[in-house]
Amino acid sequence: MNQYAQPAFVLHSYPYRETSLVLEIFSLNFGRVALVARGARRPRSALRGVLLAFQPLLLNWAGKSELRTLHKAEWKGGLPQLKGIALLCGLYLNELLIKLLPRDDPHETLYQTYDRTLRELANGGDHAATLRCFERQLLKELGYALTLDRDMTSGESVQAARSYCYQIERGPVLSNGADTENPLELTGQTLLDIARDDYSNPVTRQQGRALMRLLIDHYLGNQTLNTRQLLKDLHQL
Repeated sequence: MNQYAQPAFVLHSYPYRETSLVLEIFSLNFGRVALVARGARRPRSALRGVLLAFQPLLLNWAGKSELRTLHKAEWKGGLPQLKGIALLCGLYLNELLIKLLPRDDPHETLYQTYDRTLRELANGGDHAATLRCFERQLLKELGYALTLDRDMTSGESVQAARSYCYQIERGPVLSNGADTENPLELTGQTLLDIARDDYSNPVTRQQGRALMRLLIDHYLGNQTLNTRQLLKDLHQL
């Protein structure tokens, strides 16, 4: 069960015993994995300055239990450190992965999306649009792909000028103005824009945020997102 030079990112870490750390990592080939980094908190540990969030790493670990042992970590480089609002966005991504991804479930496409999303955030891209694109890909990878281009009742194509209610785990249905169970109304234009990952329209930005919040809250169940409130308070992303 030895794994060598596995591409991975650290999602979260916390102290373990006197000198060690427990890491939640997101790896290319094994998905979310828990590792113990023994002695990583010692001043002269080779791991101390390497195990940073939002940095591409190559990790060696071993073990059969749920908590495996980290043996080596190397920094791959090539990704600027996140700062300011980009850092908060990165923390939000990590919290989503920790709370929604099961352990030991590989998601290679999502890993590549996460890597690309971090680079977009680091390079000063449109933070809100970047988050919405990641959220949609995350839901797709979890098996909850969004239907956005057709009315789920009639089967007809979504019309940009009409209004729709989005029913969770079903999709958009033409609004009749009296759907109290599905109060979130979206324009057809918003649905078509989201399908193209196009958030240039201010209405799409607002409604897209509301839709993703509704869906993610549903799949989180009773779990709460601490970073979401920070983002909401600062920039309403």
